[in-house]
Amino acid sequence: MQGLGVRPAVARLAHEQGLTGCVRNDPRGVVVDVEGATSAVSRFVAELQDRLPAGVRLDRLQQTPRDWVGYTSFQIEDSGAMDRLATQVPPDRNVCTACLAEVRTPGDRRFRYAFNSCLDCGPRYSIIRRMPYERGDTSMADFEMCEACRHEYEQPSSRRFHAQTIACGDCGPQLWFSTPPRDPDHRDIVPHDELSFCLSPLPRVAEVALSAAVKLIGVGGIVAVKGVGGYQLVCDASDEAAVERLRRRKGRLAKPLAVMVSGLQQATCLAHCNALERDALSSPAGPIVLVREQQGNGLARGVNPGLCEVGIMLPTTSLHQLLLDEVGKPLVVTSGNVDGEPLVDHTDQAEHRLEQIADGFLHHNRIVERPIDDSVVRLIAGRRVTLRAGRGIAPLALPVPAGPARIAVGGLQKVAVATSNGDQALLGPHIGDLDTVAARERFIESVASIGGLVGCHPQQIVVDTHPDSFSGHWSSEQSASVLRVQHHHAHIVSGMVEAGWTEREVLGFAFDGTGWGTDGTIWGGEVLRATVERADRVGHLLPIPLLGGDAAVRAPWRIAAAMLELACGDRSAAIVSELKWDLQAWELLRPLLGRPQFAPQASSIGRLFDGVAAIALGITESDFGGQSAIRLEAACDTRFSGTYQLTILEGEPLRFDWRPLIGQLVHDRLAGAAAGQMAIRFHRGLANLIASIATRMPSLPVVLAGGVFQNRVLTELVVEGLAQHPAPIGLPGNIPPGDGGLAVGQLLIGNRSV
Repeated sequence: MQGLGVRPAVARLAHEQGLTGCVRNDPRGVVVDVEGATSAVSRFVAELQDRLPAGVRLDRLQQTPRDWVGYTSFQIEDSGAMDRLATQVPPDRNVCTACLAEVRTPGDRRFRYAFNSCLDCGPRYSIIRRMPYERGDTSMADFEMCEACRHEYEQPSSRRFHAQTIACGDCGPQLWFSTPPRDPDHRDIVPHDELSFCLSPLPRVAEVALSAAVKLIGVGGIVAVKGVGGYQLVCDASDEAAVERLRRRKGRLAKPLAVMVSGLQQATCLAHCNALERDALSSPAGPIVLVREQQGNGLARGVNPGLCEVGIMLPTTSLHQLLLDEVGKPLVVTSGNVDGEPLVDHTDQAEHRLEQIADGFLHHNRIVERPIDDSVVRLIAGRRVTLRAGRGIAPLALPVPAGPARIAVGGLQKVAVATSNGDQALLGPHIGDLDTVAARERFIESVASIGGLVGCHPQQIVVDTHPDSFSGHWSSEQSASVLRVQHHHAHIVSGMVEAGWTEREVLGFAFDGTGWGTDGTIWGGEVLRATVERADRVGHLLPIPLLGGDAAVRAPWRIAAAMLELACGDRSAAIVSELKWDLQAWELLRPLLGRPQFAPQASSIGRLFDGVAAIALGITESDFGGQSAIRLEAACDTRFSGTYQLTILEGEPLRFDWRPLIGQLVHDRLAGAAAGQMAIRFHRGLANLIASIATRMPSLPVVLAGGVFQNRVLTELVVEGLAQHPAPIGLPGNIPPGDGGLAVGQLLIGNRSV
């Protein structure tokens, strides 16, 4: 891996051993030439592994004798251009504690400098123009080092020895502040004459810009802050009106918002953080970590409405730390975009596309070469599970044979692409749903960007089998051949990659919301007996009618009403009435149940969650994908006993009958059972179903894949239920279990298809 300080570490060790020579990056890794006494060379090789920086793994050490050159010193050499890259692309890294200490120390020459970094921290992927990772090939090339920074850069004893992002207030990136044009629909929160300046990017005005942003946040304003990978929308996380205003302007009505805190101490005041969660928060990747919130933590209710968890992150940069210190409160820090559109990363774009959201802009003049969102992780069954692979995690190197050059483009939602260039395979960062023109343009840019970075000129593009996906249509217009892979097979293979079982046959549970099945219907509750090369459907959820198709996903009461009709028969109308749903609307929709063009069938666990949540929690509308499932999990109360039953109907394939479950749920609901009781009984019923099916094929390893297994309660119940299972269980981990990891499975299936 480049970008983690391997060359400086090698140079220090060589200096200590009195060796001469050089170290350089090349497409396959790091090349070291050393000359000196045999004993010194032997000590150098013996100590090398222990002297590499944290986060660097030595995969292979190859030693080759050569003729004496006669070096007079040991030098770090710049690397030449790289076409087909074998070494890993370095991810961005959160600002380290040493750099934050300098920023907070009066008299230090980097006191209050917003872009402080060193060998151990700072942007990487987001500023790379091309590999290798050298300052001249990043957006830091725009900033010539001052004499003091140059001295640190060249001094082996400095922690900034050959740190490519080294800068200070005299020579590095700078801040400025601006306000958007004012109109009657975008009222000022702060009097216009107090913030009516647009400052030049000069060192002497950085403090003024920071003060303006702090002042605006302090009076309830929203500031668009240019971060590492693009713009972020920032406001006071304790200000209910500010959070509501942000939601309304951004169009993000209910989806939870991330909160940035000044340190671990403040994090533990807001949420119950165990040791693993604290480690995740303070890791160099610096992801958003979903943790159980403390009651009465002072956060606005609008931060995470209806949920018991909150997404927390630590400061990404010195700039974020300065904002937190000055405001003195936790901050909402969310993606700088209109909901559903890609992250804004350019200054001119920000002032155009965010002018109706932000009350002010805190810009800087370092170019974001590769926009990237924050990563999101969750601790499940003692493992760190990636829900969104972004800053600090992506690009993610994949432990699979690289295979010929190809790109896999995921599915319809939460898209991320995976690529192989013949020497390495990796998963690129989260792009998102492809529902808007802007999102589709970002997808096309991202495919070209990641392919160009690693030198991938694809011979093949691997896509989902869905007949109407944008990525599928785009792929068919390219010069490369196209391979279509079934959605849930790709999910299971992605889980096999995570578990390291790519040469085994597994019993895979692919539970999600939507995936196109081989029979032309919607799947999502699938049990597959699978290898990388093939997948046999051995079981699935009994299909659920979706009245109005996608409209049913947005109005989950429709799903529940259809399930009631099939589970309770003539009693369904009375139950709909008692649940206070729109009986008149139901009577109009009811005749459509038997007409597939108006009520397509879906064997989807995600839709089962929607229907159960509608009955148990009274959820009639959904504002974002997975909302019903998230709220149902949040409602679970493990103090209640009992379970609901999903019956296994024999046949080939097996079918999982949800009708007994619905009958039991309705009985509890009408009897006034607590929401937490119904929620946990449903989760136990689903976990028991998985354990029951697994016991039928005890020799096969079990793989859990698909977005449903982002659910901590369900996954941990499955682990508990399979504690005595003779075969191992493959749980989600670094590769996102949802559609964000779909391309990984597609890529490996493509590699094996040759």
